[in-house]
Amino acid sequence: MSTLDTPPSAVVTGTPAGRTTPRRPGTRRRGEVGRGGVLASHGILTVASAIALFPVAWLVFLSLGPDKDDYLRPGGIWGKMTLDNYAFVLQNTNFFDWLKSSLIVSLGTTVIGVLVAATTGYAVSRMRFPGYRKFMWVLLVTQMFPVAVLMVPMYQILSDLQLIDTYFGLILVYCSTAVPYCAWLMKGYFDTIPFEIDEAGRVDGLSPFGTFVRLILPLAKPGLAVAAFYSFITAFGEVAFATTFMLDDEKYTLAVGLQSFVSEHDAQRNLMAATAVLIAIPVSAFFYLVQKNLVAGLTAGGTKG
Repeated sequence: MSTLDTPPSAVVTGTPAGRTTPRRPGTRRRGEVGRGGVLASHGILTVASAIALFPVAWLVFLSLGPDKDDYLRPGGIWGKMTLDNYAFVLQNTNFFDWLKSSLIVSLGTTVIGVLVAATTGYAVSRMRFPGYRKFMWVLLVTQMFPVAVLMVPMYQILSDLQLIDTYFGLILVYCSTAVPYCAWLMKGYFDTIPFEIDEAGRVDGLSPFGTFVRLILPLAKPGLAVAAFYSFITAFGEVAFATTFMLDDEKYTLAVGLQSFVSEHDAQRNLMAATAVLIAIPVSAFFYLVQKNLVAGLTAGGTKG
């Protein structure tokens, strides 16, 4: 029977190659979002961005007011904006000494904290030694004690070691806070790296430490970036420990130095605002250096696979 003699109901219809099946009017492809949804999402993101940026913009605006009470009358700042507050902070305070102390303590905490956390996380992720699970829970328990409870024993320990009013003593204190969280973070990230990579390194003659340094760490850059950023922020913005353990004015960190603008009967809020803006610059620079790996590292340890 020829094609011409075939009844219409028996003819198998199909879509020729290179053509798409026409859609019915009013239907959308899977994943296609209407213009209203796009506008709504952009509007929500715009509002959220404005809310997040408003405190920063307001702080910069107040820092341009020459009088310490301008925050009570912010509308009057427009006609008398000046950079005198920044000039005063940079020329007549110990700002650069505070900055040096903050960078020494923050970078020291970052280097030591990330090194200890990475080796700890890798050991727990790859090695099965007695009590390795309990060890991680012990690290987590150390984060449950408030600062007020830890202050006295830490001061006694640092005093016995003659580390009061030293950068190294403050770095050790901050590492006790940063390392437990970073170790958990790095352990979750190392779990996502296939164990076959370790075995390949052993086959090539690398030691366990060589495998860790030459093969695993380059793959763990996002996790290391998150750990480094957390350690840096922890040390850079902390006040209680730095106020207690650092006695010399020139060794104050920026967060402690900021308190010098507030006394019992007075508060120079214009100078505080200018100093706060200057303090944000090093943190912003550090965030810029690690931002490429920061988002990937924050989401990598959530699932294993």
